Amino acid sequence: MILASAALFVVAAVSGGAFLLLSGGQELQYKTQGALRRALPVTAAAELHKHGVQLGAPLRCTDLPGWTKKKMRVSCTGTTADRKPVEVIGTGEQESSKNNYTILVGGRPVVENADCLGADCLNKDG
Repeated sequence: MILASAALFVVAAVSGGAFLLLSGGQELQYKTQGALRRALPVTAAAELHKHGVQLGAPLRCTDLPGWTKKKMRVSCTGTTADRKPVEVIGTGEQESSKNNYTILVGGRPVVENADCLGADCLNKDG
């Protein structure tokens, strides 16, 4: 009986580990549309700062048409200190547990299809 319990425990542990390996162990940083919309101006500003881009004012974010609970979509806009337009697109997919972020400054990509921005990237690594 003890041997059977131990074997069951090992099978469960191996299965759980395999699932994490195959799924990448990822989990959405922001699980709701509102959470993504509130966080994106802060994380995008931090990411822009890392790239040497200063904003002229905080980014303004809105929900993109067609978003759902399972497919979140947010867009932020603003301008740099030297008046170049800034556009940020943030998405989250519940099914795949993936985020994607793109930042354009003056129409040119500064960040393309990143899975994290700003301090969120530090939290993922450590």
